[in-house]
Amino acid sequence: MTATGAGVAAGTFTPRPGAAPLSRMIRAQAALETRMLLRNGEQLLLTVVIPTLLLVLFSAVDIVDTGSGKPVDFLAPGVLALAVMSTAFTGQAIATGFERRYGVLKRLAVSPLPRWALMTAKTCAVLVTEVLQTVLLTVIALALGWSPQGSPVPVLLLLVLGTAAFSGLGLLMAGTLKAEATLAAANLVFLLLLVGGGVIVPLAKFPAAAQSVLQFLPVSALSDGLRDVLQHGTGMPWTDLGILAVWAVLGLGAAAKFFRWE
Repeated sequence: MTATGAGVAAGTFTPRPGAAPLSRMIRAQAALETRMLLRNGEQLLLTVVIPTLLLVLFSAVDIVDTGSGKPVDFLAPGVLALAVMSTAFTGQAIATGFERRYGVLKRLAVSPLPRWALMTAKTCAVLVTEVLQTVLLTVIALALGWSPQGSPVPVLLLLVLGTAAFSGLGLLMAGTLKAEATLAAANLVFLLLLVGGGVIVPLAKFPAAAQSVLQFLPVSALSDGLRDVLQHGTGMPWTDLGILAVWAVLGLGAAAKFFRWE
């Protein structure tokens, strides 16, 4: 073998063991998590089908008194909040709970991908799914005659804090309960917050005592904040942002402390 051939063999084909760069691992895991979310039929039902049906049905049929103005102007912000909850909380809790049950998280925990990077990848997948949801629901709402008001900056802040709050709560549930219990509890919470979180039915329709409690729920703060901006054109909804920030800190903090990988 010539010197040149030996050099090529030694230089080009020498194995280079070691983990890939961290940014590449996170991107690859985030892409995988996104594909898994979008391929799951139950997830699509929660994240796309149900919010879309609720938006179209309650905008077209006068079932709930949404006050003066077009029903879609009231419903669209609430359905956007519901979409965030369905993806960041319900969908993520169920998927992560069963990954934990089947040992997927245990295996990933001993891979070169750090645990915080795995959570980052899951969060990125949630954000990508939410972007797709928001685009789809916005197009449908505009076709139904929606006339959004206000600045996009407070809307973005509300969506980000809402995602953080629901992600923390979803991961806390998935990391502490059994998979079957997570499945039942996540769906039950989804239904309860759909009814009592100001998404479809205005909080003003509830008794005063109930309103004083319901207004502090994360979905209520998110839907009310989005409604104040997109329907009424108000400025920064500081109270709602503060409520979401508290839920985000408490949820993510508790998830980080109590999450069990096995």
